[in-house]
Amino acid sequence: MIYWELFRAFFKIGLFAIGGGYATLPLIQQECVEAYAWLSLNEFNDLITISQMTPGPIAINSASFVGTVIAGPLGAIVATLACILPACLILSCLAYFYFKYRELDFIRRILNGLRPMVLALIASAGVGIISTALFGTNQLKTVSLNQINYLQLASFCLGFYLLRKKQKDPILVIFLAGLVSGIAYLVTLAGV
Repeated sequence: MIYWELFRAFFKIGLFAIGGGYATLPLIQQECVEAYAWLSLNEFNDLITISQMTPGPIAINSASFVGTVIAGPLGAIVATLACILPACLILSCLAYFYFKYRELDFIRRILNGLRPMVLALIASAGVGIISTALFGTNQLKTVSLNQINYLQLASFCLGFYLLRKKQKDPILVIFLAGLVSGIAYLVTLAGV
């Protein structure tokens, strides 16, 4: 039964993951946190972090991670295959039709019309992640400035600055953020 639930949830994620990457995060949250309660909101944020640090697409990494946590290695295989199956089928059909009809104005207009929706999905996921990381809640309407995690805010600002202004390697920035967080944790353990 759990394998069927994993398959159904991640097939749905794979089927409606228009835009890929960050655009899939609301779908993954809906299925894994809200619909099936396989993960808490904090575990979901940890999942995003782990999925970002490991090679491969977020949705597939998430499927492998959740499948392993819920049903072991076979669960990871089922969830991962379910996640990639819709893309394989749909992309095969679309590639055929795209190469056959790509010059049509109608096709170009459809693709241009999809871009703002994909941007909205990515922005929604980004706001949710920022809200949870900085305020500890995904509900922006309930946050206040006295809830802010200033270490997380400083880490966010530094990472943003290094990536956008200084054009630093993302791997270096991830390593630096982990190092700073680890040191901050050790300092709080020591009570300094």
